[in-house]
Amino acid sequence: MSNSYFKFKQFTIEQNDCAMKVGTDGCLLGSWFDCGESKRTLDIGCGTGLIAIMAAQRSNAAITGVEIDGKAAMQARINADNSPWGERIEIINCDLLEYNSDTQFDTIVSNPPYFVNSLKCDDTSRTLARHSDSLDCKDFFRKCTELLIDGGRISIVIPCDIMNEWKAAAMEQSLYPTRITFIKTTPRKAPKRVLMEFSSNIRNEETTEETLILEVEPGTYSDDAQRLLGDFYLKL
Repeated sequence: MSNSYFKFKQFTIEQNDCAMKVGTDGCLLGSWFDCGESKRTLDIGCGTGLIAIMAAQRSNAAITGVEIDGKAAMQARINADNSPWGERIEIINCDLLEYNSDTQFDTIVSNPPYFVNSLKCDDTSRTLARHSDSLDCKDFFRKCTELLIDGGRISIVIPCDIMNEWKAAAMEQSLYPTRITFIKTTPRKAPKRVLMEFSSNIRNEETTEETLILEVEPGTYSDDAQRLLGDFYLKL
């Protein structure tokens, strides 16, 4: 891995112009969310284009990535074009709240900004990528309901300590949790991240909860992590 690029089995992510680099959160979400039967997928805050490209590898869907930062959007476009699936990936440089689509999506995915109370950094692009001042969870889900078909699904990755806040905001928009996966880096550590899937207008659907352990010991991925990430990571 280099700070300027990250090489996967079937594509490479250039990231020198992106404030937020490829990380475990995005890789997990991109391989976890349910897109196999999707016809139209929206990646909100697509950054480098990582999750959009992963979705293209995992499905036959038309993928749209929305990114507020101009440099990141340009790099996402280049990454998509350099992947085997560039013709199915559209990258749009705009604020999500200003984005409109003539047709709705059956799948929405996002590694959203969530560092609301953390100290802002000097880099404007990094601040946009990390902070939810201009896009809180209520605005996020409100906009998602405009863009999502009935019965469509939204998948996110967030810190566990804000899970209840995001869950409540989703339910205000009649979006109900259907899958929850807590991420533990090792067996003895408490989970710090959680993958969540919501579905519209399916209030009584049972929520599936599970825990994913990334490493059984330092440097050794668990069997579950290998199954999840094996189509992407070079060393798996």
